[in-house]
Amino acid sequence: MPLRISDPDVAAHRNDVLAQVDPDVAFILRKEVTRQEQNLELIASENITSRAVREAAGSVMTDKYAEGYPGRRYYGGCEHYDEIENLARERVKALYGAAWANVQPHAGAQANMAVYFTFLQPGDRMMAMDLNHGGHLTHGSPVNFTGKFYDIVAYGVDRDSELLDYDSIQKLADDAKPKLIVCGFTAYSRNIDFERFRQIADSVGAILMADMAHPAGLIAAEEFNNPVPHAHVVTSTTHKTLRGPRGGMILSNDEEIGKKVNKTVFPGVQGGPLMHLIAGKAVCFHEAAQPAFKKYQKQVRINAEALAVALTGEGFRIVSGGTDSQLMLIDLRPFQITGKEAQLVLDSVGITTNRNTIPFDPEKPFVTSGLRLGTPAVTTRGMKEPEMREIASLITDTMRNCEDESGLAAIQEQVRALTQRFPIHEI
Repeated sequence: MPLRISDPDVAAHRNDVLAQVDPDVAFILRKEVTRQEQNLELIASENITSRAVREAAGSVMTDKYAEGYPGRRYYGGCEHYDEIENLARERVKALYGAAWANVQPHAGAQANMAVYFTFLQPGDRMMAMDLNHGGHLTHGSPVNFTGKFYDIVAYGVDRDSELLDYDSIQKLADDAKPKLIVCGFTAYSRNIDFERFRQIADSVGAILMADMAHPAGLIAAEEFNNPVPHAHVVTSTTHKTLRGPRGGMILSNDEEIGKKVNKTVFPGVQGGPLMHLIAGKAVCFHEAAQPAFKKYQKQVRINAEALAVALTGEGFRIVSGGTDSQLMLIDLRPFQITGKEAQLVLDSVGITTNRNTIPFDPEKPFVTSGLRLGTPAVTTRGMKEPEMREIASLITDTMRNCEDESGLAAIQEQVRALTQRFPIHEI
C-alpha cells in the first residue's frame, strides 16, 4: 500500500500549534511575554524585535542547510536562501556605506573570532579596552579565548575624566606594536573617534577592528560616529540598538579583506548558516532604513541623556559625567550598595538591569560597584523624557527602600502601572 502523507504516524503534529504539541514550552513562553509586558527592560544590550522580524526568524528557512555562500553552496535547493542572503547583504551595505558584508556569524562573538582568526596567529599581540573599563569578553579577557590565544595589551580610560585618552592610547600602541587594535565597547557611554583610532593603527602598522555592536542602530541613524569609513573591518551584533534578531555581521570597505574573512567564517569557524535568522536580519536592515527608525534612534539617545540627568539629580554619579549613546554606567557607591545587590532588588520590583564594574572599581573582584542601564527597549515601547524621569525616581526609591518589603511592593505596583501604559505585544 503506498504511503500517504496524511498517515498519522508519519505526519503527526506537522501543523499543530505549539500549545497542542508542547504545552509546557508554550506556558513558559507565555510567562516570558508577561514578564516583558510588566517589567521595565533597562539592559543596554537588549531590545524588543518587531513582529515582522520574529515572523522571519521563525520561518521555514530554519529547515535547510545552506553551507557556503550564494551561488557557491554545498547543498542543492538553495536558490531562495541565496536570494535572502544576497538581499540581507545588499541592505546592510547600503545602511552603513560598506563595500562588503558577511551576515552569517551566529553572534557578535563569532564575528570577532572570525576577524581575529583571519589576521592573528596564536601568541600575536592585540590591543583592546580592558573589560573593567568597558571592553567586552572577546576583547582580551583572560577567561575568554582571546585572552588564552593572544598576547593582550589593554588600554583604559583616564582616571580623572573617565574618557578615552587618545594620546595615551597612541603611546601604548607605540610601545606595544600590536598586530591588531580593537575599538568599540560594551560599557563606555561616549562617542568614539574612529578616525583617530585609524591614525593610531596606521602609525604602528596594525589592523583596526571596530566592534560597533552596541551603537549599531544609532550609527545606522547617524546619531553616532560611523566606523566603516575608518576601520579595516567592522563587527557587530544585529540585536541591541539595531533591534533585529540575535546574530552577528561583519563589514568592510576593502573587498580583499572581505574575501579573507569569508573563508574564516566558513569553513573556518562555522558550518551551516542560520538562514532563518539571516531572513530576520534582512527584515531588520529594511526597518533600519526607514525614517521611523531614525526618529526612534534619536529618541533612544535623548532618553538616555534624560535618564542620566534625572539620576544625577537623584544623587547617583554617572561615570564620565553623562552619555552620548544609549547606555550609561552608574556608580552606586553614594548609595552604599553593590551592583549585584542593586540588580537583585531592582529585579524584585520589575526593573531589569545588569551589574557592571566601573573604571578603577575599588570593590573586591566580582563585587562590582556599578550598574549599566540603557534605553533601547523602553524607547521601543514608546516612552520619552517624562517616563525617563519617572524611571529615575523609581530606581531611587528602590535603592532607598531595599529592606522595606511593603515599600518595594508599592514600587512594583508603580512599575506595573507605568508598563501598562506602554504595551508591547498583542496578548
